[in-house]
Amino acid sequence: MRSVLGTLGPLAVSLSLVGAVAACTATGSDEAGSATSPGASLASSSMPTGSGSGSGDAGGGQVPVGPSEPRPARGSVEVVRTLPHDPTLFTQGLQVVGDEIYESTGRYGSSQVQRRPLAGGPPAVSVPMANDEFGEGLAVTPDTLWTLTWTNGIAHNRDPQTLEVRSEVPYAGEGWGLCHDGARLIMSDGSDRLTFRDPVTFEPTGTVSVTSGGTPVVRVNELECADGTVLANVWMTDEVIRIDPATGAVTAIYDASALEQPRPADREAVLNGIAALPGSKNVLLTGKLWPSLYEVRLIG
Repeated sequence: MRSVLGTLGPLAVSLSLVGAVAACTATGSDEAGSATSPGASLASSSMPTGSGSGSGDAGGGQVPVGPSEPRPARGSVEVVRTLPHDPTLFTQGLQVVGDEIYESTGRYGSSQVQRRPLAGGPPAVSVPMANDEFGEGLAVTPDTLWTLTWTNGIAHNRDPQTLEVRSEVPYAGEGWGLCHDGARLIMSDGSDRLTFRDPVTFEPTGTVSVTSGGTPVVRVNELECADGTVLANVWMTDEVIRIDPATGAVTAIYDASALEQPRPADREAVLNGIAALPGSKNVLLTGKLWPSLYEVRLIG
């Protein structure tokens, strides 16, 4: 027995190491699933991301740029000021209306929608979602606050003041980001597709594919309609893109990796949240579980 063990020793060690690696891989998959509901697919909101360039960050990838014209310009963000942000909020949607911020958050059992003063302070109104709903993006129209759910396939028509649900509208696929361009809603579902929707009925009216130098851009996430274009966070990156909604072409890519460094320790604390400031070219950027909200100027 001693000789057999001596002969098999290195092999046994190797098999143990392989088993350990497999166990770690399985654990990682379980952790990704634990943030979602059973059977849920990958989403902007839940899957832990890979390592990036910053300390403790979870992004770091880059938006692909293909060889075809038009090719997007590359730019950066310049911080104008830093505002406090509740670090318990798993930010999904963000919009500024007048002197207030609307924010929707994710995670099962803690998703909520709130309206609070832009100048700071506690929410004026905060309404929780159902425990089986994972909140996603939002958009405010003149008379409605629309909020998305990730895999429930339900959009909530809410009173923009009380935030209470007035009605629900079903939709196909996943819900990720949403914005209102003044005439229509624009929605992302985690693919390279944007869907245009009627702002009153939520019915789809058309689609466009997002491309960068001719290459499809997937994981298009949180959206903000601004100056006839669409700003979008691309999940699992620290980049914000500007999209021409008429063609789907990405016209600019802004590197926001310098924001919130070092990042919170949670691997899901990624860039997520874009809100244009009325009367200004500046935008607000934040992330899931970030303690800061940044007013930035988009350069390039």
